Amino acid sequence: MIGGSTIEAEIARLSAWADRAAPITAGERQSRMDRALVLTEQLGADALLVDAGASLRYFTGLPWGQTERLVSMLLAPGRRPIMICPHFEIGTLEADLAVPVEIRSWQEDEDPVALVLDALREIGARTLAIDPELPFHFAERIRAGEGVRLIDAMPVVKQCRMVKSAAELALMQQAKSMTLSVHEAAARILRPGIRQSEVVHFIDTAHRRLGASGSSFCIVQFGEATAFPHGLPGDRALEEGQLVLIDTGCTIEGYHSDITRTYAFGDVSQEVRDIWDIEKEAQAAAFDAVRPGDPCESVDAAARAVLQKAGLGPDYALPGLPHRTGHGIGLSIHEPAYLVRGDRTPLQPGMCFSNEPMIVVPGRFGVRLEDHMFVTETGAQWFTQPQVAIDRPFA
Repeated sequence: MIGGSTIEAEIARLSAWADRAAPITAGERQSRMDRALVLTEQLGADALLVDAGASLRYFTGLPWGQTERLVSMLLAPGRRPIMICPHFEIGTLEADLAVPVEIRSWQEDEDPVALVLDALREIGARTLAIDPELPFHFAERIRAGEGVRLIDAMPVVKQCRMVKSAAELALMQQAKSMTLSVHEAAARILRPGIRQSEVVHFIDTAHRRLGASGSSFCIVQFGEATAFPHGLPGDRALEEGQLVLIDTGCTIEGYHSDITRTYAFGDVSQEVRDIWDIEKEAQAAAFDAVRPGDPCESVDAAARAVLQKAGLGPDYALPGLPHRTGHGIGLSIHEPAYLVRGDRTPLQPGMCFSNEPMIVVPGRFGVRLEDHMFVTETGAQWFTQPQVAIDRPFA
């Protein structure tokens, strides 16, 4: 399962993913906007402004990132959503949108904020909930131009996006299953002397062979570099007796995967094996701690209790766990809620998290096992089965 194959053989083995999940329907997107309006009213706002990025994609299907040009949607009760966008982008906008909107466009020498202000006057909005990712300078110009009260729309965005529908879970399952298959192929191409960059390139190509648009990110680290949660610069060659840490993912319809495997290439010390076993136990404890209604921080506490019992930590002290146990995931690779002390968000069915209580032994090695889980009515369910053993990365 580790080594013994070639890049060419593994690429030839991969083909387009057959069990493809259905995209989000227009009806589901409309329901999302309806819920957002209810939450906006409960927040005490008259309208909601959503900026380009993951949240705009969530509501409209528009797969655009944020740039210096304002692209935003204004949601208000009783009327069609108003989309503010550059005039020259209308054709692309209409092709990408999955819901009907009223388009108001601006030319390159015009101020898009004026369109937002005009719409607010029409609506009679006195309080506007703004996307927390809207650039500050746009928000301040809206405030100054119309004198409306601005409030943070994070409670609206968070409540809408953090609980996934069955359709979202299916898209995430596809992304994660694809990435796990890529991980399996990557383990088989390993050999002494292979460079990190070769593995990174292979993983990107493998994701493409399965039908993703390449890797959304990729971290490949050998030996001492595994002690750094997001790796070290450079392009190391693999040696016998080293740990391999690979963390990668892709997106399907915008929904993310993010899976990490850490395993031995050849013989490693008993100390490394002992730490790996503790990591495995901590990941299992976090999974077992998921109970609907309990605060997110309780899952982090369960993983840390395992480490502290083994003499690691406490808290963020090293050797031990230097970061949170997990993060929410969906249209953003990191999104609320978080499995970390202080996040008392109640766990709810449909919430999705990474489970990755990494152990770092400074300057020597690190072990991160990362799989994702979603909350059910009775506990948690894995998207992908966790690693079996330090010498067996896959079930």
